[in-house]
Amino acid sequence: MGKLILNAAITVNGAFEAPSPAPAGWLVLDPDSQQASLDMWQAADAMVLGRKTYEGLAAAWPQLVAVPGYEAYARRMNSMPKYVASRSLSGPLSWNATLLEGGLADSISRLKAQHEGNLIISGAGELARDLATHKLIDEFWFTVSPYLWSAGPRIFDQLGSIALELIGTRTFSGGIVQLCYRPGQADARHGQGGC
Repeated sequence: MGKLILNAAITVNGAFEAPSPAPAGWLVLDPDSQQASLDMWQAADAMVLGRKTYEGLAAAWPQLVAVPGYEAYARRMNSMPKYVASRSLSGPLSWNATLLEGGLADSISRLKAQHEGNLIISGAGELARDLATHKLIDEFWFTVSPYLWSAGPRIFDQLGSIALELIGTRTFSGGIVQLCYRPGQADARHGQGGC
């Protein structure tokens, strides 16, 4: 059975939107954390997206295939299967994407049953909040850039409390820390997580 993982780049104080690189933005990019991120995407079975994230990434990643430093990322992002949750889109979708059908809980359960590996949720908006509210996320992976950022929404604003259990940490040369958690009440069938 596949595992649904939220992967989110955030600041120390939880800002997540528009993660452009420093100095204009807060996203820290260093070779070690970039390689770890690429390894995660290459090992994943598929990506799970909401409509806004899907539309943004589908417009950007095909253009990055020839940009130096982005080639391996772009090849993986463009080729991997994607599943999109949307109330307004209709299929078929482009960019190797499939529209999830039916209720969110049922469609995610079917998706987990179809895959053995990791299903990575990209984005931290409405879909991520809905998945967390319905207790459908198996692990939360936060890549924390060393910034306090005053602008933008915070991850999981307006979400109720969820107890988390730390299952792994990694520190990278640029001051980035990756924190990996699973819901505190997760049952033993998930085994050891990690990041």
